[in-house]
This record gives sequence, structure tokens and C-alpha cells, in this order.
Amino acid sequence: MSFNQKDFHNMKHCLEQVSKFPLLSALMGRRSRRFSAGAHIESGPFAFKSTKNVQPLTEIERSLIISTMAGNTGWSHLIPFNKKYTPYLPNYAGSATGRVFPSAAGFQTTDLFFTDDSGVYYLSTRDSFPTKYNQMAAEIDLENYLKQSDSSFQKISNERLQIPQKEPHIESHNLWVTNTPGSLLAIPVVDLAQHVLLALCYLVQNGYGIIDDINKQVIPGLEKFDRMIDLNSPFPLSFLDQQCLGEATVELSVSCFAGTLMLQAMGLGGWMYDGINPISIFGVSGDPNNKGLGFQADTREDWNFPNPTGIKGVFETKCPPYYLRMKDAVKSVVNRKFGKGGPFSETTSGPWKNTEKIRTSAAPHTEEFIECVSIMAQYIYDTFGKFPATVPSAYCLMYLQAFHLDTEFYDHFYKEGSYLQTHADHQKKWH
Repeated sequence: MSFNQKDFHNMKHCLEQVSKFPLLSALMGRRSRRFSAGAHIESGPFAFKSTKNVQPLTEIERSLIISTMAGNTGWSHLIPFNKKYTPYLPNYAGSATGRVFPSAAGFQTTDLFFTDDSGVYYLSTRDSFPTKYNQMAAEIDLENYLKQSDSSFQKISNERLQIPQKEPHIESHNLWVTNTPGSLLAIPVVDLAQHVLLALCYLVQNGYGIIDDINKQVIPGLEKFDRMIDLNSPFPLSFLDQQCLGEATVELSVSCFAGTLMLQAMGLGGWMYDGINPISIFGVSGDPNNKGLGFQADTREDWNFPNPTGIKGVFETKCPPYYLRMKDAVKSVVNRKFGKGGPFSETTSGPWKNTEKIRTSAAPHTEEFIECVSIMAQYIYDTFGKFPATVPSAYCLMYLQAFHLDTEFYDHFYKEGSYLQTHADHQKKWH
């Protein structure tokens, strides 16, 4: 699976050029370039058949894109001040580390799946520790940076992701190009159940609870926490779900956008899009030919769609069936924050001159606090049969697809400038 040192040194000049590629050139030159080597458009004004063979990405090309989408970039700086928390530090973050894409309040609940001709893989970096070569510096040791991600790939299937090439699995305008042989398809997935739990922690820590505005119901049992939360100004449950869904969508989208910028620097074709049904991505559509990622899902007669919850032992959302009670899931989230390796553990390293002092100055989560959050979380699960209430437990939306571009298609139909010099030079320089 890992690329060897000889491969890296053979392409070192390419990686040096990538590291110096201008940001403005990547931004201004970004386009969705969908015609790959080996592609075929059968009819219409862009009818064209590639004369080139399908050409899979090399392991270094793949690693560079995947690392750009979800790589660990060093220690998170956390949120330094909130007057309401004095003398404590705000305790929102779920992870001690930062990645290429931002995360609301440092929750970091997204991880990455990807597939190519060799199989399906999972890369988890949300709780990985940074090392000397991915701290902010004038020079980045790309070899070690790529090896860090590459060594963390977990293979979960020997086959390319299986999604039927038809509607409603794939939008009709994407059927000819989606998940094709030779391509890399990268899929950020968020644990939305954990994101909502972290948001509930955020609300309670700031003096708020929730109300079930869908059923016009006050959450039973919250009245005993009147000194902790304002019972007269609760947040609507539907607003909480939509807020968290929006925040998570930012993570998914920015991860893919970072990947598109790298495509310009490398001279690869591809684009970011949402034209694949998430239910099909997870493999819970009910179609026997749709294995997808192999997620588990819950169903109920009154639900329009199944609720994907994860893959046991790989990607488990913070809700049943992986936790017997929601209180267990809440405790797991609190342990992620304050336990070993967490952002508020005295044993976790960090970027500050007095790291232990900073790490241990966060506002604590007491047993009363855990009970308050747990009551709301359990109410949601008991009432709606799932957690969160109105959005999926696991969620995906945006994908990045990458492949070798057939520049002859663009030369045939477009005026000069439809692709960058990096695309024109890619075969000569990278292969």
C-alpha cells in the first residue's frame, strides 16, 4: 500500500513544484474538468471518444490528494477567550489537532473514505497527533507528511465502491463519468450524531437547553437543572439539527475544495460534486447491487429514508447501536475532550510555551452537566427513534473525483486556456 522511497525521489521535482504552485493560480484556474483519459461521450454537441487508455493514479498522486483533503496540520490553537467562562478556557473542542479544513468550535467530527481500482479505504485523522513535519514552517517535509497519511489508510474492501450506474443512485448527468475505472473518488463523512452531542454540550455550558418544537413538548427532567440552564429561553430542537447540519456541510465541502486546488497544482482532472445519492454511498438503499461503503442503518415505516449509523469497528457514530444509552455516548464525547489525547488533557502536547497550564484551564464537565446533556439526548432518541432527531446520524454530501485528464478533448472543443500548464505538462513531468 505504501509508496517506497525510490518512487518518492523519482517524483521529488514534481512535489517541489506543487509546493510552490501559486494559490491565486489554483483559485483562478479551478474548473470542473470532467473528461478523463479513456472517457466517452456518446452523443450531443460534446460527443467525443478518448483515444487514450484509462490511467489510474499512482500511489503518490493519490496520497497527495487524500492528504490535502484530510491531513493533520498541527495542534489546534483552541478558542482563547469567552468572558462568560472566566477564569476558565472555553471547552468546546473535540480534538487537540487541526486539519486542512476548519471545524465549528473545533468539534472535528468528519473523517474520510475513498475508493479507486484497488478497493475502498478509510482514513481517520480527526484525533491523530501532529508531528514535527506538519507544524507550520517555511519548508514542509512532504515525504514524511504523505507517509503519515498513507500509513493510516485502513482498507475495508478489495473492490471499488459499488454504486449502480443508474438513477436514483447517481444523477443522470453524472452517469457517464462517476466512479469510473482509473478514477479516485474521495468521500468525507461526518458523524453528525457526535456533532449534535458536542453542540448540546456547547449549549449547556453557555446556559441553554432545548425544547421539542416539533412535538410542542418541554423536555421532561430539565426542570431540576434550572440553576445550570435558562428554562425560559430554550433552543428549538429543529434549529439545533439544522445548525449542526450546516456546520458539518462546511467541513465536507471545504475538504473537497482543498482537494480541487491540489488538482490544479498537480495537473489532474476532476471536480467536486454532490451528484451521488448519499444513501447509495452508504450502501443502505436496499438495492442488492448497491454495497456502497457497507454502513449499518436503522429503518422505520414512518421514515422516508433509512438512517445510516456507521461501520462497526471502523466508523461508529455516537448513538445506538454502538452505545446502549445516550448517556454512554455523552460520556464517550466527554472522554474524547478531557481524556488521554484530548484537547483538555494535561498529558497532551501542544503549541504553547506552557501547554499543561493551557490544557488544564478549560471549564470542566461535571456529573451534573453530563446528566443534563444525557437527558436531552435520550429524550431525542426515545421520541424520534434515532439520534439526531431530524437529520441522519452519519452524513455525506460532497465528493471529490480525480483522474488523468484527456487534454485532446479540450483542445478539440475549447479555445486556448481551458486547462492549465500543469495539465499540459502532467504526463511528461509525473510519468
